[in-house]
Amino acid sequence: MEEKQFYHQIQKVLDSLPENFSILEEQIDIEIQVKYFKTANKIRQKGNAEEYFKNRDELFLPEIDVERKRKILLAIAAIDDVKAFRAIEKFVTIAEGEIKQWAVLAMQESRMLIQSSLLEEQQVFISTGLGGKGRKLRYYVVFINKKQNEILTPTQQKLLKDELIYQLNQNNGEFESMDFSEGFSTVLVMLPLQTDLKKLFRDVIDECNQYGDFLDDDLIVTNVKVMSRNEIIEMLKQKKEEDFDDFEELDE
Repeated sequence: MEEKQFYHQIQKVLDSLPENFSILEEQIDIEIQVKYFKTANKIRQKGNAEEYFKNRDELFLPEIDVERKRKILLAIAAIDDVKAFRAIEKFVTIAEGEIKQWAVLAMQESRMLIQSSLLEEQQVFISTGLGGKGRKLRYYVVFINKKQNEILTPTQQKLLKDELIYQLNQNNGEFESMDFSEGFSTVLVMLPLQTDLKKLFRDVIDECNQYGDFLDDDLIVTNVKVMSRNEIIEMLKQKKEEDFDDFEELDE
């Protein structure tokens, strides 16, 4: 019951979103995103953003350490100046490793600030671990086989893929990839924010099960990350031990 209430609360929030919102397109680890915003608050509370802004060219000096560059990014992302945005945008093109993810977040934040200023209205920024595109979010979905010691047959694989693509087309979604393993099948899809996820994937399962009854009623849906095989297997073990609802959603 609590899971159903949580699901409906999420849908209510999504339905009330304003017209102007931006979705982070890149796939950035949720832990890095949390660390970014926590660190940003600490940096900005010190009130020395102008000093970082004046020294923004340090971003492009190889002798400057990563920590200093991270602080510059966090500070100037909160400055309403196109020069700050351009510096971050340029840095994104050359950055490597984890700091590139910080730079992408800083660029998105800076862009939102400038847009809010130009349009004179607040912008909403939506970020998830799997990212998105335009007005759509990316989801990782695990369909569970009823026979968990077997991989789906070629016929079953085709049926699942065809039915999924059909339902995605009906909901203005996009198919990205699909993999079949022993015990389950995984997919990456893109769907509009207001999509009724539960209904869409339930329709896929119900339609497939009319032709062989080979999919479990439960499934896993997340926009946090692509799960490893071990993580999926661990969840399937949990499923046997706990009383799962018909719709298990791993969301932020």
